[in-house]
Amino acid sequence: SKEMKLFLKIISFIGLGLSIVPAVLVFGGQMEPATCKQLMFLGTALWFLTAPYWMIKKGVAKED
Repeated sequence: SKEMKLFLKIISFIGLGLSIVPAVLVFGGQMEPATCKQLMFLGTALWFLTAPYWMIKKGVAKED
């Protein structure tokens, strides 16, 4: 449904943010590297678990 697709997009972009922002914060000395690694792992998992569901278009032929 349209609402579910929007929800997945929001979660995906939160995951993407968790993959980028912590690295910048560590570079600026605002976050410990261990915390950064945990947040980046969570962000990567969120992105890869949710993004395919809204990025893949239905009805498009897949190439082998």
